[in-house]
Amino acid sequence: MIGHLAADRAPTPAAPGSGPAAADADARPAPLIALGASTGGPAALAGILQSFPAGLRSPVVIIQHVDREFANDLAIWLGRHCPLPVTSATHGVKPEPGQVYVAATNDHLVLTRWGALEYCQAPVDSCYRPSVDVFFKSAAQFWPVPGVAVLLTGMGRDGGEGLLALRQQGWRTIAQDQATSVVYGMPRAAAEMGAAELILPLPNIGSAILRALETQRSTPQPLKP
Repeated sequence: MIGHLAADRAPTPAAPGSGPAAADADARPAPLIALGASTGGPAALAGILQSFPAGLRSPVVIIQHVDREFANDLAIWLGRHCPLPVTSATHGVKPEPGQVYVAATNDHLVLTRWGALEYCQAPVDSCYRPSVDVFFKSAAQFWPVPGVAVLLTGMGRDGGEGLLALRQQGWRTIAQDQATSVVYGMPRAAAEMGAAELILPLPNIGSAILRALETQRSTPQPLKP
């Protein structure tokens, strides 16, 4: 708590990082962490989440290919490996810093222009449900500041196009390397199309996310309208 200065006391110089500029920075939306995965994803996600500090100042959204019957159990299991609260994403919730949200239905999770998470059926012809591409593309369009996105182990090509869209919007983008992937499909697709700024082994991804967050915060960009 900030105390009141006595009227006859000389003003104390402001501490570094305080004052109106710092207040404005604190008021800005936090960079979002977006994680996409499929085959081998739960273990990879747990490894990343356990590296996050309890005071993380960003929201985390996870898109893992999983049937709705197991999605809630996945969130509970991931919560045992993470110092942050992990919950199934509910329709209409706005991601808050220090919270982890897991896509929880066979419909696609998306961000809306109002900053809320919602579920939608379209595209109905997508064989990946929930789709990493669909969420990543919605984040590229509607999250107000660039964040950090990671594409992890998985079969197929889901997530590559979305990761590229995020990189084009100034996000820091990471793909898991072949040696540590259970299936090097989704990360390979991202690497081939130049969507991943960094290609890293799984044990290095958590710390890379935290470094990228600091970079994003130190180089703020104009908010999207």
